[in-house]
Amino acid sequence: MRTKQQLTEDIRTGRRAALVVNAHSRRGGRLHDDARARLLAAGFTLLGDYPAARPGELEESLEAAIGLGPDLLVAGGGDGTISTAARMLAHRDIALGLLPLGTTNNFARTVGVPLSLDAAVATLTEGAVVDVDLGLAGDLAFTNHVGVGLSADVMTNAPRRLKRLAGRYAYPVTALALLARHRPLRARVRAAGREHEFLTHQLYVANGGFHAGRPITADADADDRLLVAYPVGDGTRRGLLRETARNTATGHRRTLRDEPFLAVGELWLETDRPARVEVDGEPCGRTPVRIAVDPNALRIMAPPGTVDR
Repeated sequence: MRTKQQLTEDIRTGRRAALVVNAHSRRGGRLHDDARARLLAAGFTLLGDYPAARPGELEESLEAAIGLGPDLLVAGGGDGTISTAARMLAHRDIALGLLPLGTTNNFARTVGVPLSLDAAVATLTEGAVVDVDLGLAGDLAFTNHVGVGLSADVMTNAPRRLKRLAGRYAYPVTALALLARHRPLRARVRAAGREHEFLTHQLYVANGGFHAGRPITADADADDRLLVAYPVGDGTRRGLLRETARNTATGHRRTLRDEPFLAVGELWLETDRPARVEVDGEPCGRTPVRIAVDPNALRIMAPPGTVDR
Protein backbone atom coordinates (compact mmCIF):
# COMPACT_ATOMS: atom_id res chain seq x y z
CA MET A 1 0.00 0.00 0.00
CA ARG A 2 1.55 3.28 -1.10
CA THR A 3 1.58 6.30 1.12
CA LYS A 4 -0.90 9.04 0.24
CA GLN A 5 2.01 11.21 -0.88
CA GLN A 6 3.31 8.45 -3.18
CA LEU A 7 -0.13 7.87 -4.66
CA THR A 8 -0.59 11.61 -5.23
CA GLU A 9 2.73 11.77 -7.07
CA ASP A 10 1.91 8.72 -9.17
CA ILE A 11 -1.42 10.27 -10.20
CA ARG A 12 0.21 13.57 -11.09
CA THR A 13 3.04 12.03 -13.12
CA GLY A 14 1.55 8.84 -14.57
CA ARG A 15 -2.05 10.06 -15.06
CA ARG A 16 -3.29 6.44 -15.17
CA ALA A 17 -7.05 6.52 -14.64
CA ALA A 18 -10.29 4.70 -15.36
CA LEU A 19 -13.63 6.42 -15.86
CA VAL A 20 -17.04 5.10 -14.78
CA VAL A 21 -20.10 7.30 -15.33
CA ASN A 22 -23.63 6.40 -14.28
CA ALA A 23 -25.61 7.29 -17.39
CA HIS A 24 -28.83 7.02 -15.34
CA SER A 25 -27.85 9.85 -13.02
CA ARG A 26 -29.33 13.29 -13.50
CA ARG A 27 -26.59 14.54 -15.82
CA GLY A 28 -24.44 11.45 -16.35
CA GLY A 29 -25.75 10.38 -19.73
CA ARG A 30 -25.55 13.88 -21.12
CA LEU A 31 -22.10 14.73 -19.74
CA HIS A 32 -20.20 11.47 -20.16
CA ASP A 33 -18.57 12.50 -23.44
CA ASP A 34 -17.63 15.91 -22.02
CA ALA A 35 -16.09 14.29 -18.94
CA ARG A 36 -14.05 11.90 -21.07
CA ALA A 37 -12.82 14.71 -23.32
CA ARG A 38 -11.81 16.87 -20.36
CA LEU A 39 -9.87 14.04 -18.72
CA LEU A 40 -8.00 13.31 -21.94
CA ALA A 41 -7.28 17.02 -22.42
CA ALA A 42 -5.89 17.11 -18.87
CA GLY A 43 -3.36 14.45 -19.86
CA PHE A 44 -4.95 11.36 -18.32
CA THR A 45 -4.53 7.99 -19.95
CA LEU A 46 -7.87 6.21 -19.63
CA LEU A 47 -7.22 2.52 -19.08
CA GLY A 48 -10.98 2.00 -19.31
CA ASP A 49 -14.09 4.06 -20.01
CA TYR A 50 -17.45 2.75 -18.79
CA PRO A 51 -20.73 4.63 -19.32
CA ALA A 52 -22.99 2.43 -17.17
CA ALA A 53 -26.38 2.78 -18.84
CA ARG A 54 -28.27 -0.41 -17.93
CA PRO A 55 -29.69 -1.53 -14.57
CA GLY A 56 -27.10 -3.51 -12.62
CA GLU A 57 -24.27 -2.37 -14.86
CA LEU A 58 -22.70 0.11 -12.43
CA GLU A 59 -21.11 -2.41 -10.07
CA GLU A 60 -19.94 -4.54 -12.98
CA SER A 61 -18.31 -1.47 -14.56
CA LEU A 62 -16.65 -0.46 -11.30
CA GLU A 63 -15.32 -3.97 -10.78
CA ALA A 64 -13.92 -4.01 -14.32
CA ALA A 65 -12.31 -0.59 -13.83
CA ILE A 66 -10.71 -1.66 -10.54
CA GLY A 67 -9.37 -4.78 -12.25
CA LEU A 68 -7.38 -2.58 -14.64
CA GLY A 69 -5.25 -1.34 -11.74
CA PRO A 70 -5.54 2.45 -12.20
CA ASP A 71 -4.04 4.88 -9.72
CA LEU A 72 -7.25 6.93 -9.94
CA LEU A 73 -10.79 5.72 -10.50
CA VAL A 74 -12.97 8.62 -11.62
CA ALA A 75 -16.66 8.11 -10.82
CA GLY A 76 -19.32 10.36 -12.31
CA GLY A 77 -22.86 10.40 -10.98
CA GLY A 78 -24.94 11.17 -7.93
CA ASP A 79 -24.54 10.22 -4.29
CA GLY A 80 -25.67 6.64 -4.89
CA THR A 81 -23.02 6.18 -7.57
CA ILE A 82 -20.30 7.74 -5.44
CA SER A 83 -21.30 5.66 -2.42
CA THR A 84 -21.16 2.46 -4.48
CA ALA A 85 -17.72 3.38 -5.84
CA ALA A 86 -16.49 4.26 -2.35
CA ARG A 87 -17.73 0.94 -0.99
CA MET A 88 -15.82 -0.98 -3.67
CA LEU A 89 -12.65 1.10 -3.22
CA ALA A 90 -12.52 0.91 0.59
CA HIS A 91 -9.04 0.01 1.86
CA ARG A 92 -7.61 -0.24 -1.68
CA ASP A 93 -4.49 1.40 -3.09
CA ILE A 94 -6.59 3.38 -5.58
CA ALA A 95 -7.88 6.93 -5.13
CA LEU A 96 -11.45 7.89 -5.92
CA GLY A 97 -11.92 10.92 -8.15
CA LEU A 98 -15.32 12.61 -8.02
CA LEU A 99 -17.33 14.07 -10.88
CA PRO A 100 -20.51 15.30 -9.13
CA LEU A 101 -23.27 14.74 -11.67
CA GLY A 102 -26.20 13.97 -9.38
CA THR A 103 -29.11 15.66 -7.66
CA THR A 104 -27.72 16.75 -4.29
CA ASN A 105 -24.01 15.74 -4.47
CA ASN A 106 -23.73 15.60 -0.69
CA PHE A 107 -20.42 13.74 -0.51
CA ALA A 108 -18.73 16.05 -3.01
CA ARG A 109 -19.90 19.03 -0.95
CA THR A 110 -18.63 17.39 2.25
CA VAL A 111 -15.12 16.87 0.88
CA GLY A 112 -15.02 20.20 -0.93
CA VAL A 113 -14.97 18.95 -4.53
CA PRO A 114 -16.44 21.66 -6.81
CA LEU A 115 -19.70 20.86 -8.55
CA SER A 116 -18.79 22.22 -11.99
CA LEU A 117 -17.25 19.69 -14.36
CA ASP A 118 -14.23 21.83 -15.25
CA ALA A 119 -13.40 22.56 -11.60
CA ALA A 120 -13.89 18.92 -10.60
CA VAL A 121 -11.43 17.80 -13.31
CA ALA A 122 -8.99 20.48 -12.14
CA THR A 123 -9.17 18.93 -8.67
CA LEU A 124 -8.06 15.61 -10.18
CA THR A 125 -5.00 17.23 -11.74
CA GLU A 126 -4.05 19.73 -9.03
CA GLY A 127 -5.32 18.13 -5.82
CA ALA A 128 -3.86 15.62 -3.38
CA VAL A 129 -4.86 12.22 -2.02
CA VAL A 130 -6.43 12.28 1.45
CA ASP A 131 -8.24 9.60 3.38
CA VAL A 132 -11.73 9.99 4.85
CA ASP A 133 -14.05 7.89 6.98
CA LEU A 134 -16.83 5.68 5.74
CA GLY A 135 -19.87 4.68 7.75
CA LEU A 136 -20.95 1.08 8.21
CA ALA A 137 -24.63 0.11 8.37
CA GLY A 138 -24.21 -3.47 9.45
CA ASP A 139 -21.53 -4.59 7.00
CA LEU A 140 -22.52 -2.12 4.26
CA ALA A 141 -20.17 0.84 3.82
CA PHE A 142 -21.61 4.27 3.02
CA THR A 143 -20.41 7.81 2.46
CA ASN A 144 -23.28 10.04 3.58
CA HIS A 145 -26.13 8.82 5.75
CA VAL A 146 -28.52 6.19 7.01
CA GLY A 147 -32.18 7.24 7.06
CA VAL A 148 -35.00 5.57 8.99
CA GLY A 149 -38.61 6.64 8.64
CA LEU A 150 -40.12 8.87 5.98
CA SER A 151 -36.92 9.18 3.92
CA ALA A 152 -36.85 5.43 3.21
CA ASP A 153 -40.38 5.69 1.82
CA VAL A 154 -39.43 8.78 -0.18
CA MET A 155 -36.42 7.09 -1.77
CA THR A 156 -38.60 4.17 -2.79
CA ASN A 157 -41.39 6.32 -4.21
CA ALA A 158 -39.72 9.44 -5.71
CA PRO A 159 -40.40 9.26 -9.49
CA ARG A 160 -37.25 9.21 -11.64
CA ARG A 161 -38.84 11.70 -14.06
CA LEU A 162 -39.53 14.13 -11.21
CA LYS A 163 -35.90 13.85 -10.03
CA ARG A 164 -34.68 14.66 -13.53
CA LEU A 165 -37.00 17.67 -13.81
CA ALA A 166 -36.88 19.06 -10.26
CA GLY A 167 -33.46 17.91 -9.02
CA ARG A 168 -33.11 17.82 -5.24
CA TYR A 169 -36.58 19.39 -4.85
CA ALA A 170 -38.11 16.09 -5.99
CA TYR A 171 -37.53 14.66 -2.52
CA PRO A 172 -39.50 17.21 -0.44
CA VAL A 173 -42.30 17.12 -3.02
CA THR A 174 -42.54 13.34 -2.67
CA ALA A 175 -42.26 13.59 1.12
CA LEU A 176 -45.22 15.96 1.33
CA ALA A 177 -47.30 13.54 -0.73
CA LEU A 178 -46.45 10.63 1.60
CA LEU A 179 -46.56 12.47 4.92
CA ALA A 180 -50.35 12.53 5.28
CA ARG A 181 -50.44 8.77 5.90
CA HIS A 182 -47.05 8.30 7.58
CA ARG A 183 -46.94 7.06 11.20
CA PRO A 184 -44.22 8.27 13.59
CA LEU A 185 -41.63 5.88 14.99
CA ARG A 186 -40.36 5.50 18.53
CA ALA A 187 -36.62 5.15 17.95
CA ARG A 188 -34.06 4.11 20.55
CA VAL A 189 -30.38 4.88 20.05
CA ARG A 190 -27.85 3.16 22.32
CA ALA A 191 -24.35 4.63 22.25
CA ALA A 192 -21.45 5.18 24.65
CA GLY A 193 -23.29 3.42 27.48
CA ARG A 194 -26.39 5.60 27.22
CA GLU A 195 -29.82 5.23 25.67
CA HIS A 196 -31.65 8.01 23.83
CA GLU A 197 -35.29 7.77 22.78
CA PHE A 198 -37.07 9.83 20.12
CA LEU A 199 -40.62 9.90 18.83
CA THR A 200 -40.27 11.12 15.27
CA HIS A 201 -41.23 10.60 11.64
CA GLN A 202 -37.58 10.69 10.61
CA LEU A 203 -34.16 9.89 12.05
CA TYR A 204 -30.80 10.22 10.30
CA VAL A 205 -27.32 8.97 11.11
CA ALA A 206 -24.80 10.92 9.02
CA ASN A 207 -21.15 10.32 8.25
CA GLY A 208 -20.71 13.40 6.07
CA GLY A 209 -21.46 17.06 6.54
CA PHE A 210 -24.32 17.63 4.08
CA HIS A 211 -27.85 16.40 3.62
CA ALA A 212 -30.21 17.36 0.77
CA GLY A 213 -27.47 19.67 -0.48
CA ARG A 214 -27.41 21.69 2.76
CA PRO A 215 -25.00 21.66 5.74
CA ILE A 216 -26.07 19.46 8.64
CA THR A 217 -23.98 21.52 11.04
CA ALA A 218 -21.02 23.85 10.69
CA ASP A 219 -18.61 21.24 12.10
CA ALA A 220 -19.76 17.87 10.71
CA ASP A 221 -17.49 16.27 8.12
CA ALA A 222 -16.29 12.90 6.85
CA ASP A 223 -12.88 12.88 8.52
CA ASP A 224 -13.66 13.25 12.23
CA ARG A 225 -14.28 9.60 13.33
CA LEU A 226 -17.84 10.55 14.28
CA LEU A 227 -21.37 9.75 13.23
CA VAL A 228 -24.10 12.33 13.78
CA ALA A 229 -27.48 10.92 14.83
CA TYR A 230 -30.46 13.27 14.91
CA PRO A 231 -34.25 13.14 14.67
CA VAL A 232 -36.06 15.60 12.43
CA GLY A 233 -38.89 16.98 14.53
CA ASP A 234 -41.17 15.15 16.93
CA GLY A 235 -44.07 12.77 16.42
CA THR A 236 -46.24 15.39 14.70
CA ARG A 237 -46.31 16.18 11.03
CA ARG A 238 -46.08 19.88 11.82
CA GLY A 239 -42.95 19.23 13.89
CA LEU A 240 -41.31 17.41 10.99
CA LEU A 241 -42.03 20.25 8.60
CA ARG A 242 -40.89 22.90 11.07
CA GLU A 243 -37.62 21.12 11.87
CA THR A 244 -36.92 20.39 8.20
CA ALA A 245 -37.25 24.09 7.43
CA ARG A 246 -35.07 24.97 10.42
CA ASN A 247 -32.34 22.53 9.37
CA THR A 248 -32.36 23.93 5.84
CA ALA A 249 -32.13 27.53 6.98
CA THR A 250 -29.76 27.27 9.96
CA GLY A 251 -27.63 24.14 9.50
CA HIS A 252 -24.55 26.20 8.63
CA ARG A 253 -24.85 28.01 11.99
CA ARG A 254 -25.43 25.02 14.28
CA THR A 255 -22.78 22.78 15.87
CA LEU A 256 -22.58 19.19 17.05
CA ARG A 257 -22.98 20.45 20.64
CA ASP A 258 -26.48 21.70 19.89
CA GLU A 259 -29.69 19.74 20.41
CA PRO A 260 -30.75 17.32 19.05
CA PHE A 261 -27.42 16.13 17.58
CA LEU A 262 -25.69 13.08 19.03
CA ALA A 263 -22.07 12.68 17.88
CA VAL A 264 -20.65 9.19 18.53
CA GLY A 265 -18.38 6.62 16.95
CA GLU A 266 -20.83 3.71 17.04
CA LEU A 267 -24.51 3.15 17.87
CA TRP A 268 -27.29 0.61 17.88
CA LEU A 269 -30.62 1.77 16.45
CA GLU A 270 -33.94 0.05 17.01
CA THR A 271 -37.55 1.10 16.55
CA ASP A 272 -40.89 0.14 18.05
CA ARG A 273 -41.74 -1.68 14.82
CA PRO A 274 -39.48 -2.87 12.00
CA ALA A 275 -38.86 0.20 9.84
CA ARG A 276 -37.34 0.54 6.39
CA VAL A 277 -33.72 1.68 6.27
CA GLU A 278 -32.18 3.60 3.38
CA VAL A 279 -28.44 3.99 2.98
CA ASP A 280 -27.39 6.86 0.74
CA GLY A 281 -30.75 6.74 -0.99
CA GLU A 282 -30.86 2.97 -1.54
CA PRO A 283 -33.09 0.51 0.38
CA CYS A 284 -31.14 -1.52 2.94
CA GLY A 285 -33.39 -3.78 4.98
CA ARG A 286 -35.10 -2.81 8.20
CA THR A 287 -34.31 -1.94 11.80
CA PRO A 288 -32.68 -2.86 14.13
CA VAL A 289 -29.27 -1.94 12.77
CA ARG A 290 -25.76 -1.32 14.08
CA ILE A 291 -24.06 1.74 12.60
CA ALA A 292 -20.35 2.48 13.05
CA VAL A 293 -17.40 4.40 11.62
CA ASP A 294 -14.72 2.80 9.45
CA PRO A 295 -11.89 5.30 10.04
CA ASN A 296 -9.82 6.54 7.07
CA ALA A 297 -11.26 3.76 4.93
CA LEU A 298 -11.33 5.62 1.61
CA ARG A 299 -8.70 7.51 -0.38
CA ILE A 300 -10.00 10.36 -2.50
CA MET A 301 -8.50 13.07 -4.70
CA ALA A 302 -9.30 16.27 -2.79
CA PRO A 303 -8.78 19.96 -3.60
CA PRO A 304 -5.39 21.51 -2.74
CA GLY A 305 -5.15 22.53 0.91
CA THR A 306 -7.71 20.02 2.20
CA VAL A 307 -7.06 19.24 5.88
CA ASP A 308 -6.26 15.54 6.28
CA ARG A 309 -6.63 14.20 9.81
